[in-house]
Amino acid sequence: MTRERLSARVQSVPPSGIRRFFDIAATMENVISLGIGEPDFVTPYTITQAGIRSLQQGKTAYTSNSGTIELRQELQKHLNQLYGINYDPENELLITVGVSEALQNAMLATIDPGDEVIIPEPCFVAYGPSVVFAGGFPVYVSTSVEQEFQVTREAIEAAITPKTKAILIGYPNNPTGAVMSRERLLDIAALAEQYDLLVFSDEIYDRLVYGVEHTSFAQLPGMRERTILLGGFSKAYAMTGWRLGWLAASAEIANAVRKIHQYAIMSAPTVAQYAGLAALQTGEEDVQRMVSEYDRRRQVIVAGLRQIGLPTFEPQGAFYVFPQVSSLGLTSEAFVEGLLYNEKVAVVPGDAFGPSGAGFVRMCYATSMDNIETALERIERYVRSL
Repeated sequence: MTRERLSARVQSVPPSGIRRFFDIAATMENVISLGIGEPDFVTPYTITQAGIRSLQQGKTAYTSNSGTIELRQELQKHLNQLYGINYDPENELLITVGVSEALQNAMLATIDPGDEVIIPEPCFVAYGPSVVFAGGFPVYVSTSVEQEFQVTREAIEAAITPKTKAILIGYPNNPTGAVMSRERLLDIAALAEQYDLLVFSDEIYDRLVYGVEHTSFAQLPGMRERTILLGGFSKAYAMTGWRLGWLAASAEIANAVRKIHQYAIMSAPTVAQYAGLAALQTGEEDVQRMVSEYDRRRQVIVAGLRQIGLPTFEPQGAFYVFPQVSSLGLTSEAFVEGLLYNEKVAVVPGDAFGPSGAGFVRMCYATSMDNIETALERIERYVRSL
């Protein structure tokens, strides 16, 4: 008898829908990529120097499982200053290997087999698999451009069953750039209270907002104790390769997540933690500089796509734009494939992020203005050819 070597859980999860076209693009010359969600800025000098100094000073050993106490104390101050929420650095903050580890371990610590987790979509591709790997069932609820891609109370409540354990939200949103209003977040908070649900809130793009204010879910009345707040350094500080994130939650939940982190990871990279400490202490001016430049690019790409004739929702956060291509009579995938092969511009089909993304494509404007302007010229030429 031949045994199946792979778990059914892993086999049930498809590969990331983001990667396929970029594997193709990697074999081509002169491709402009508006695909991977990564800042084109290098990590600011003072942050990098702090990491280098830590190595020069011989700080190369493990840290506490939770992360250095200095970084956790600085993170506590950071969250308090931004949102007025206070977490105990000793028991309620955990430094992780990016937000991805924080999310997966939080799922493993709280979700039992058969539990359902409600996820508004379009959403980051890892959300559903993180639930599946924990043994749970992702229950997707749709959002629409007419609602500015903000999930409604009615949509979430309609999906709640006796098996519902939690809601997983990610705003500012990848892929749409939507930012949830405080009023709609309060609607979700009311449901969480009414049905006794946990809320996973992925706020990795919290600093990247334009003309609006980000509301942290944990700062809403009564939500701190039922929120698992996730964040990190990758996007705002241009530190993707440092792999540094964090989780903030009640001591009960944080300690449970720490147990998994302890066995799976031990501790986040020491050099990255010293760089992260410098980011919180000295990086604000750099954050504002990068946000200002993202905003300039955002305005150019939105105006350019609309001028081409592609209906384009105006994103208020993150660094993505989500134009609609279904008016051209093409599926998202057909548009992406045609644009790549004919004009050498790489973007991501919207339905890689869920069924609500069908007919849209995701473009990342975290690239140079020259690339954006050249990409717009190529996109216009492709659209005219249709």
